[in-house]
Amino acid sequence: MPQLVTVRVRRPGHRTVRLWIPVLLVAIVLSPILLLALIGGVIACLIFDLRLPRTFAGVWRVIAALPGARFDIERGRNAVLVIIR
Repeated sequence: MPQLVTVRVRRPGHRTVRLWIPVLLVAIVLSPILLLALIGGVIACLIFDLRLPRTFAGVWRVIAALPGARFDIERGRNAVLVIIR
């Protein structure tokens, strides 16, 4: 599971902004919303006739593969870099 997300925003004429976001803390704060998302996922699996264990196993595999991911977005002279550790 990812532990830390680092976000760096670079804008021309401004200082570079860096944010370090701890994933566990955000998950604890947003746990009520995560619980609603879990219930919505179960309802969606029932509506679309998907196997619940296989669906959640696939979601977990995507989450487990996130550490080490790096997203680099540039538009014009603005840039955003997201690193998941």
